[in-house]
This record gives sequence, C-alpha cells and structure tokens, in this order.
Amino acid sequence: MLGPLVNSAVLIVGGISGAVLGRRIPVRVTQALPLTCGILAAGIGTTLMAKVHAIPPLALALLGGALIGELLCLERGLELAIGWAQKQAERLLPGDKGNPKVEGFVAKYVTILVLFCASGMGIFGATHEGMTGEAQILIAKSVLDLFTATIFAAELGVAVALIAVPQMLIQGALYASASLLVPLTTPTMLADFSACGGLVMLATGLRICGIKLFPVVNMLPALVLAMPCSALWSRFFA
Repeated sequence: MLGPLVNSAVLIVGGISGAVLGRRIPVRVTQALPLTCGILAAGIGTTLMAKVHAIPPLALALLGGALIGELLCLERGLELAIGWAQKQAERLLPGDKGNPKVEGFVAKYVTILVLFCASGMGIFGATHEGMTGEAQILIAKSVLDLFTATIFAAELGVAVALIAVPQMLIQGALYASASLLVPLTTPTMLADFSACGGLVMLATGLRICGIKLFPVVNMLPALVLAMPCSALWSRFFA
C-alpha cells in the first residue's frame, strides 16, 4: 500500500509548507502550476492508454460507464453533496455566519477536500495498485498534490494537511477492495483496465487545463465495466 501512504504523507508536507510560506508564493506561480499539473495528468493518461489490449471493449466500457454516470447524475450529485457539506460546516460556526471570510474558507475547504479524496486519478491509482501492485499512478499524483496542497495551504492554512486522513482512508479501502479481485483477473483484463483509467486521466488533465470540461465523475463507472467488457470480448471475439 505504498501509493496511499506516500500520497497522504505528501499532502501533509504540502499543507505544512504552504502554511509556512503563506502569501509569499507569487500569484503567477499559483496560476501556472495547475496548468502544468493538468498537462502532466494528460501525459500520464496517454502513456497508460498504450497498454490497451483491444479497442472495442475499452470503447464499450467508456460509453457504457459514461451513460450510467449521466443517467445517475453522479457529478451533479457530488456538487449537491459539496453544497450540503458546506452548509453543515457553516452550522458549526453559527457565530461567524455571514462573515464572508469564514464562509469563503468553508466553501474552498470542502471543495478541495473532494478534490483530493474523490479525484479520478486517486480512485484509479489506488484501485490500480491494489490489482497490479504498481504504485506509479499514486506516486505521480503525489508529485502533483505536493504543489497543489502547498498552493491551497498558502491561503487556507495548515488545515489542508488534515485532508490526508480521509484521503488515506478512502484510498486504503479502494486498495484493499481491489486486491481481493486479483485472483479473478487476467493480464488482458488488467491491461484494458489501465487503458480505461488512462482515458479518464486524460479527460481529467484536459479539464484541469480548462481545455474541455469533461464530466470526469460521470465517467468513473467505466472503471467498473472495463474488466468485465474485456473478459467478455476475449471470450467471444478474441
């Protein structure tokens, strides 16, 4: 479980570093680094796509997963959950209600909590390591998170480092659950799963860069469908 441990440790380091540096980080840096992180995510996704064994099951998984995500309105549901969490957090600070600084902090903090804990790269990375034992995806995410956490902590303080706890719990659970599926998988299924995750990461990178706002959350069910589609294709068509 190297990936989840490294990712959470880096989040703590980034949160503390950003809190120490504070406003000394230039604005141009905070604007440029997210774009670099986005293109890195897109590049990693492109590399993983090269592992694909067969295109048709990959296409079926992505189209079917996106259809499921859209019908279930997963991304909209996540947005509503963020709004609910913001309201609950504000209720814990009744004395500061109406204070724009406090309300702004709560809104941003809840948003980055979801960003770190429920990102497509994190979900795929933890699942991928659980199945293959390869931690490269989460380690790459850790490099991106180090700078991202530092930037956010420069504004929100050391509280950003506390997000490492729920992130570790979520990624650890995904890792453990995925490892149970290993006896049921084949190298072909794992290759197509990696390629599917690569496409999700490519969409994530393009979204971070503002090139195209792909509904990444709605695409996540494709990760569930990737291996069954690959297995069926290998059985009946390969």
